Amino acid sequence: MPSNRALMARYGASPVTVQKAMRTLGALGLVESRPGVGTFVRAVRTARALDYGWQTGALGAPRARIPTLSTPLRSAAPDAIGLHAGYPDRTLLPERLVRTALTRAARSTAALVRSDAAGSPELRAWFATELAEATPAGGTPPAARDVLIVPGSQSGLSSIFRAIVGFGRPVLLESPTYWGAILAAAQAGVRAVPVPSGPDGPDPDELARAFEETGARLLYAQPNYANPTGAQWSRERAERVLDIVRARGAFLVEDDWAHDFGIDGAARPLAAHDEAGHVIYVRSLTKSVSPAVRVAGVIARGPVRDRILADRGAESMYVSDLLQAAALDVVTHPGWRTHLRHLGQQLRARRDLLVDSLAEHVPDAQLDHVPRGGLHLWARLPDGTDVDRLTRDCETDGVLIAPGTEWFPAEPSGPFVRLNYTGPDPERFPDGARVIGRALARQAPADRSAPRVQEPRG
Repeated sequence: MPSNRALMARYGASPVTVQKAMRTLGALGLVESRPGVGTFVRAVRTARALDYGWQTGALGAPRARIPTLSTPLRSAAPDAIGLHAGYPDRTLLPERLVRTALTRAARSTAALVRSDAAGSPELRAWFATELAEATPAGGTPPAARDVLIVPGSQSGLSSIFRAIVGFGRPVLLESPTYWGAILAAAQAGVRAVPVPSGPDGPDPDELARAFEETGARLLYAQPNYANPTGAQWSRERAERVLDIVRARGAFLVEDDWAHDFGIDGAARPLAAHDEAGHVIYVRSLTKSVSPAVRVAGVIARGPVRDRILADRGAESMYVSDLLQAAALDVVTHPGWRTHLRHLGQQLRARRDLLVDSLAEHVPDAQLDHVPRGGLHLWARLPDGTDVDRLTRDCETDGVLIAPGTEWFPAEPSGPFVRLNYTGPDPERFPDGARVIGRALARQAPADRSAPRVQEPRG
């Protein structure tokens, strides 16, 4: 290769640009540097196809079909309009607080020590205190000893399903519900039983029937700003569900992932109204603090807490004390409350903009309700809509959406899409809605009403 000076002269590039380019070529294995001699193009090696067929027999058939990568985790091209993701844009995060907290944590002993298996005592106390503030007068609030720190709510759900439900046993899930809970159930080998759920939460009669018919001892639910529907249970619905769970001697896993994303109100944790240990409360900080700080708290009272802790110890031993220290630093900083107040205002503006954009450009999309918090809109499309085709057509035109099929534990009850109003570039929401409307219009009514013919495979 020519010298860096020669490359600078030939291309009019700065020394930094040339050095970066050479480092990139080296990382790709295209060039190699020999100290004192120079940089050389590496010899071209012909890649030959390798046969991994032996692994088919060694692996056998999987216990459950788990997708390689769910839609909300997909990366978007830089110029795409991303309405598919499950995380808020970085402009909605307390970036300055997070950076400062990580710097402080890196300079402390947290960077060099092993955490307690149950988690940092200070962070456990913070989770307990937050829930205690919502506990009614006369109730017994949780204590720090009831809290376990886990590396994100997804990890906590996996442990809960393994430790409490057990392989092959039934677990009740709202339908639709969080796709990660469906995957966690499949991974744990438990049998998912769907319970119909709408804008007000699960149908109590259907819930009681499901408990009776299956003998299940655990219900997974999201009473506040559910993913994907944005539903928030009324106090009356919450009381009826709790009564059913108590009567069955069962557990209710309350996933309060959107606790910090209230818009027209605040989250109302069910766990604050249960002191007998029926509610297992999962409270994540991953989405509201930073996706890089995967920290969540699980509050479980009684022997069930030890059962979950045992599974966590076998799975991951403990959570990084560095991340726990950073998370605690952020949520106890005076600027955290200020950030949350501003966040609610930003969420309202983004939500309303996407709602208006859909009303103008996708009039056939139906919103059962406008969520009072959370990150998403749940839109029903006309019957007969091919959602997978719509998703592909939109992506071709530079807009990523999430097909609703991933949020149903069984067959979908209709054609839905989930749209995230906290993604980047909200000023492009109208353009994204315009693309969705055009793609939907290309599916002519005749396509929706005509019976589908299964084409033979060759």
